Amino acid sequence: MDALDQQLISILRADARTSVATLAHRLKVSRGTITNRITRLEDQGIIVGYTVRLRPDAQQNEIRAWMSIVVEGNETRAVIANLLGEPGVAALHDTNGRWDLLAELRAENLTELSSILERIRLIKGIHTSETSIHLATYRA
Repeated sequence: MDALDQQLISILRADARTSVATLAHRLKVSRGTITNRITRLEDQGIIVGYTVRLRPDAQQNEIRAWMSIVVEGNETRAVIANLLGEPGVAALHDTNGRWDLLAELRAENLTELSSILERIRLIKGIHTSETSIHLATYRA
């Protein structure tokens, strides 16, 4: 990736719906160059998708929680594979320090969150975990 690719990705991160014409104008290149660059970045797996970001309060009834996880021995890959298959896991992060993984959980209500936690606790290779319910976002 060169500087143009990085600038292009930066603009798309801020607004993935930015038109090719606008991207070309802002980056001072042709629309064809932008189209080719986006296609190449997608083909190389650098850009893997586009998404919609919502205001934190847009889904008022949604419960969000963070689960910090310690993995037993060499079970990290298996635990990650299982967590990625869990529909309640919205994001999964590798980390350092006391915890090995950090999972962002999302549920419609406390009953659903409880079910998600029960399923995760059954995953072989998880030594211990701690869950905190997300109460407020001050800066996203």
